[in-house]
Amino acid sequence: QELPETVLLKFFRPENTPVPARPTPEQLSNLIKTSLHYPESFNHSFHQKSLCLVPVTLLLSNCSQAVVDVMIDLRHKPTSSEALEIHGSFTWLGQTQYKLQLKAQEVYSLQLKACFVHTGVYNLGTPRVFAKLVDQVTLFETSQQNSMPALIIINNI
Repeated sequence: QELPETVLLKFFRPENTPVPARPTPEQLSNLIKTSLHYPESFNHSFHQKSLCLVPVTLLLSNCSQAVVDVMIDLRHKPTSSEALEIHGSFTWLGQTQYKLQLKAQEVYSLQLKACFVHTGVYNLGTPRVFAKLVDQVTLFETSQQNSMPALIIINNI
């Protein structure tokens, strides 16, 4: 049997083609990638202290080649009663809104504190992140893609 003939493909890009440095409108909702870093579970003695404070790091990565204005809003609460029944409610302590500017490809780490009053499973993925290009003339920032739920287990010891 004869093997079929294989043809090598050649990929090339003319050198004079400009690489766009600015995101297209479709990419505006993906300017900033967010990730939350926190313990998977947290042990706290609610008998000794009624408030359980957990440090949480919100990592913001500018995925574009442009300078981006970012607004973080921690006041958002889940609206569905089902989400509250399953995960319960918690509060972010301290500042509830942040405005910052990230340079091209910059990664920024924001230190937050979550406050819990009961044991349970909670979804920390409530921060809403909005972004716009610095030189973009627009009244509203574009809401960034939400990440997966960020579940934490609070235990009583």
